[in-house]
Amino acid sequence: MLPPPPPCCGDAVCLVAKAKILCLTITSEIQQNYSHVINITSHFSMLFSSGEDVQRASVIINLPNLVRQNPAETFRRVVPKVREVLHVAGADMQLAAAGSFLTVLQDDIVLIQTHTHSILQIVLLNLDHRDTGLVSNAWLETLLSAIDALPKETIRQEILSPLLSKHQLSQSVPARLASCRILGKVVGKFESSIVKKDLLPLIRSLCQDVEYEVRACMCRQLENITRGIGLDHTKVEVLPELVELAQDEASTVRLAAFDTIINLLEMFDSDDRTCVIFPLVKAFCEKCFKGDEAVLASLSFQYGKLCHGLSESFTDEQHLWFLEFYKKLCCLGLQHENGHCESQPYPLELENKYALVRRNCAYNFPAIVLFADPNHFLSELYRTFSSLCHDPEISVRRTAAGGFHEVVKLLGPNVHYIHKELITLLQDDSLEVLDALVNNLQETLELATSRGEGAGPESKVSVNIPDLVPGLVAAEQKAASSLHWRVHEKLLQCYSCLPRVISGDQIYFRFFQRMFSIITTNNVLPVQREAVRTLCVFLRYNRKQEQRQEIISKIKQELAQGRSYWNRLRYLDLCEITIDLFSKSYFCKHFLIPALELVSDPVANVRYKLCYMLPKLRSTIKPTDKHLLQQLEFCVRKLLCREKDKDVVATLRKVRHERELLDQKKEKEETLLLEMVSDLPFFNYFMKAESSLIMVVMFFFFFTPKQFYFSN
Repeated sequence: MLPPPPPCCGDAVCLVAKAKILCLTITSEIQQNYSHVINITSHFSMLFSSGEDVQRASVIINLPNLVRQNPAETFRRVVPKVREVLHVAGADMQLAAAGSFLTVLQDDIVLIQTHTHSILQIVLLNLDHRDTGLVSNAWLETLLSAIDALPKETIRQEILSPLLSKHQLSQSVPARLASCRILGKVVGKFESSIVKKDLLPLIRSLCQDVEYEVRACMCRQLENITRGIGLDHTKVEVLPELVELAQDEASTVRLAAFDTIINLLEMFDSDDRTCVIFPLVKAFCEKCFKGDEAVLASLSFQYGKLCHGLSESFTDEQHLWFLEFYKKLCCLGLQHENGHCESQPYPLELENKYALVRRNCAYNFPAIVLFADPNHFLSELYRTFSSLCHDPEISVRRTAAGGFHEVVKLLGPNVHYIHKELITLLQDDSLEVLDALVNNLQETLELATSRGEGAGPESKVSVNIPDLVPGLVAAEQKAASSLHWRVHEKLLQCYSCLPRVISGDQIYFRFFQRMFSIITTNNVLPVQREAVRTLCVFLRYNRKQEQRQEIISKIKQELAQGRSYWNRLRYLDLCEITIDLFSKSYFCKHFLIPALELVSDPVANVRYKLCYMLPKLRSTIKPTDKHLLQQLEFCVRKLLCREKDKDVVATLRKVRHERELLDQKKEKEETLLLEMVSDLPFFNYFMKAESSLIMVVMFFFFFTPKQFYFSN
């Protein structure tokens, strides 16, 4: 028996939530009573006649499972009841039904052709639901998603035929909007000849609809339609409609036409771009700049793509016009006084729109550098870039910082033009700007300090950026004083490239002590560990022996022998990193003994971590170094004899057990190898040979890969 419905407060969210709980119970009931699926299906059918709303909703949610188990009975008994209930159902049940039918339509297990008509009738019927917002859109999305899974003939009969037979002006605006999206979806399923003959008249009608929402919606579907009819018909059938829509009285329609034109630039030939698209886009830009602020945001966002798509067809005059227009957009809403950018007093809403335009310009700046030619950066774009990096809006500076590495790559040997802007962004007052810059800071620093192609390997550190070190120090201090520790961690990770960017003395005098301070005083573990790693990298690439010895001595004193057990744990982290960065002999000489001395640490956490590291420490010791092996064995015995903490003892035993298993595995492999060798040809002769010379010759001949292959 199915459980009774839980009490419901009547709220839509509560109804769906409890229906899902009941759905899980029903699914379990079906799985446990598979032989009685027909009876359960019959019971579900009765629920729609006498059940509560929560039970009906649970059955609708569970409908895909019922179809998988017994499609014939489900479509005969349950689906008709669902159709009756949906006619008067609320929004929550409508949304659940839309999702369930979409799952059924996309399910490969069900032979959908048998029941497609009944499902699509329900979907199409509910497209005109009285709730023209959420519910209608849900059913429309169900239909659009299902089109990909439907065969071509089914789409023609069940979807296109009713659509083409209706007089569009007699339909409501939501119905005509749905028709636009359906046409844009199905056009890719048919040949271009069918699209031109059957669908284009309806498409033209919707492009000329009396309602601007319909014209805009149909305009955004022209991209799919163009790709469906191909290049041959685009110029004759689509381009005139786009030109007319681009001159529409409604800004929403003009914006849709502008976006569609940009997305279809590769579909137009050079003559169309020069004679049709350029004048159209130029007029659109001028009209937006004079008073259509709502469209300016989209225009500025698409500007880089527009320039890139049309650049090959531009004359020098057209090229210059687009570049100058971009500069105007970058300064929109600003006034320049004494070399600084300040916001003009505009209403708040208008000021936010202008800030969004400048942010989009900052996003497109790398594309504009490529458009203008990086060799002309200083004369054409430097002032604009400097303005974006000093913009009063944080969002603009953050976007400029996010694309800074792209500009650096494009400038190549002329990267020194923007060294000053790099320092400006490093010292910015906003942590958001620093966060955006840090994402690619390592690549930016390495490229900014190199001399470009053809320079020697030492030239990468020979280019001096004024105030770079103070800027990096200020950025780290700003990140450390904030609550955004992830920014601090990313910045320390970027510092690992400093040995390739600045001199070893600058690192030693400006950054080493700061790393020690972070390790010993910071309260965030990921930041501490990243500081440890950066410290190891600094030590690895330090070339002066005196400085190395002083650093190692300080590591032992402040970390390995530190008063805080937290510092001693960081020393063990440092040991793990140095094993990867340094040679084994260097590690054993400078770091191994202090690590083994932590076996007597009074804090169990330190000894616990040391036990986990014993296999790694053992791997660094050479077999010939008897002294270190004895010390390691003494350390293990001491732990076994004196350790009282149960976790430490368990970890030690686990490590030893894994080591013993590994040794046993190696012994078996060695024994098996000897057994295989004893069965090989010439082995007896090799063993009986009296001459040492013959033994040596036979040994090397025997163990060559070729001989081993033939001997098998």
